[in-house]
Amino acid sequence: MKKTYHLLTFLFCIVVLSACEKNAVQKLPEGSPGAQIKFFNFAPNSPSVNFFANTDKISGTLTASGIVSTTGVNYGSVFPASNYASLKAGSYAFKGQIPESATVDANLAITNLQSSIDVGKFYSLYTCGIYNSTAKTTDAFIVEDVLPTADTSAAYVRLVNSVSNSNTFSLVLKNLIGIEGIIATGVAYKSGSTFVKVPEGIYDLYARYSPSTTNVITRTGVSFLKGRVYTISARGDMTVTSTTATNRPFFDNTQNR
Repeated sequence: MKKTYHLLTFLFCIVVLSACEKNAVQKLPEGSPGAQIKFFNFAPNSPSVNFFANTDKISGTLTASGIVSTTGVNYGSVFPASNYASLKAGSYAFKGQIPESATVDANLAITNLQSSIDVGKFYSLYTCGIYNSTAKTTDAFIVEDVLPTADTSAAYVRLVNSVSNSNTFSLVLKNLIGIEGIIATGVAYKSGSTFVKVPEGIYDLYARYSPSTTNVITRTGVSFLKGRVYTISARGDMTVTSTTATNRPFFDNTQNR
């Protein structure tokens, strides 16, 4: 009995210490009214960051041993990779902070954004703007994800522009028989278009500066499945001409639902 008591005491201490860990991932109490949010680290040349709402760490992935990873969200990555993170509605000071495990600039906030989120709504927060390695800063913005009513007959697609040195984009889709359709026009930096209904299929995607027909970003062979909702996010640096560089102009495809 004495051994059992000591074991329970030990386990209790572990739970308490874990809950009080300053870098623990924040979890919304079950049943609490809240908003849903995704985080995109899309600032070219940016280091990995952890995302915080006020002082609570929101981003965090579990390792195979069940421990929260301290490596952060890499450039070009999204958290959560699927679905959304939950937060109580309210006003927040969001920040992207270099992980505590970094050998340089550990725990340094490189981006800050004050924004309010509402009950029952969905949001996407992006780091953006080319990372300033001298000032060690980048920019950020948030867009509301006005998800369409569930529709099992088709997919829905929108465009978000996180490219700081771009003009306004049009998003063009071309199907397998060569027919093109314009999904969005005039999408400026730090903004997103509405979700548009698209037949299920495989498409080539193009970003163009209206009214030009020149493709400035291309991604081929993208599948859109009926019943799903997708955000195509333009990211990268428009001055990069390499076709393999990490910071080249690129289309990210993230499923919202």
